[in-house]
Amino acid sequence: MTSWARITCTALCAAAFLSACASQQPARQAPQQQLFRDSTFQPAAEPIDTSQVFALTPAMRDYVRNNLGAAPGKDVRLVLFDALYRRDKLQLEYDDAITRTAAETFEARAGNCLSLAIMTATLARELEMPVIFQQVQLDEVWSRAGNLYFASNHVNLALGRQRSNRNPYTAYTMDEANTLTVDFIPIPPKSRETAKPLEEHTVLAMFLNNRAAELLAAGKVDEAYWAARKAATVDPLFLNAYNTLGVIYQHHGDQDAAEQVLRYAHTQAPDNTIFLSNLAQTLENQNKLDEAAVLRVRLAKLEPYPPFYFFNQGQAAVQLGDYARARKLFERELERVPDYHELHFWLSVVNYHLGNLRAADNYMALAKKNSTTRSAERVYAAKLDRIRAHEAELRAK
Repeated sequence: MTSWARITCTALCAAAFLSACASQQPARQAPQQQLFRDSTFQPAAEPIDTSQVFALTPAMRDYVRNNLGAAPGKDVRLVLFDALYRRDKLQLEYDDAITRTAAETFEARAGNCLSLAIMTATLARELEMPVIFQQVQLDEVWSRAGNLYFASNHVNLALGRQRSNRNPYTAYTMDEANTLTVDFIPIPPKSRETAKPLEEHTVLAMFLNNRAAELLAAGKVDEAYWAARKAATVDPLFLNAYNTLGVIYQHHGDQDAAEQVLRYAHTQAPDNTIFLSNLAQTLENQNKLDEAAVLRVRLAKLEPYPPFYFFNQGQAAVQLGDYARARKLFERELERVPDYHELHFWLSVVNYHLGNLRAADNYMALAKKNSTTRSAERVYAAKLDRIRAHEAELRAK
């Protein structure tokens, strides 16, 4: 079974698809209570406390006090900006292993784009700086974990000028034409210009949806349910939370519940290929093949070559020992997602089997360079060392 999802900043399809982009609509509404199935899941070990997502720790407060005071005449935003980017300051690293709270990100000095934006917002607010979260319009980036596929969207942060009036009860209107954008991955200027502001409740829903996807990928289905449920409660218009719930129901064996929640998401966004794919999968799981076939036809028109289409064919060719064909298929997928580390890894593997050690070396180096977690970087580094050791042995003969 394959599902799809979306998470913010790097992320689910079982093969479901998971996801985390905002669905902006004009007015909020109550969460779809009939779509929840609380009684079928183990109770949460402890309630999910959303107040901890932006919580400032004493260590963070001390850091602000001791390191982020602006010099006379200098914009305090630039002081914070320098601290985020300079390796002799906070020494932040991009790490997509898990979505962290502000405190967790500060402690680890690492996080994905959403975690880093949340931490930056928390520090900025301690400096009396207004902030705006923004959804950046970029092509979705895909990754996978087992039979779960993750579509990632991107969030960054705009910093306003420090409040001239420090009275917390005084309203402050942010001058959006005079902001400083903080981003942790390079993005095209056009995407920055078309970024859309996000309300904080949507950012919280994104955070919770990411956590749900990560918990599901780790096999913690009950915990994933409560995180996704909370996401839908925090922002009922955030449709990706309902998609994630559908994938969770699939994995929990509740196909009727999965169908109901995915139908809801699909009716709200009929052309969303992630919702379509997951709904079709659920209908197939229930042997509703005629209706599923109709959705598959529509899906094929919207997306003839879904994410990982050529990658999966390439892996099948590897299983058959046809490394030349696998290389062609992996190269074709790489044209669509040139920075995906796992594709570079598999191109290294097939080139190694074909005797192209230089190409194997180059692709493994690219896998290491493009890895999104510290653990993956270590794995690729070890494999690169072995390739180079083998190259050295051959040269010595």
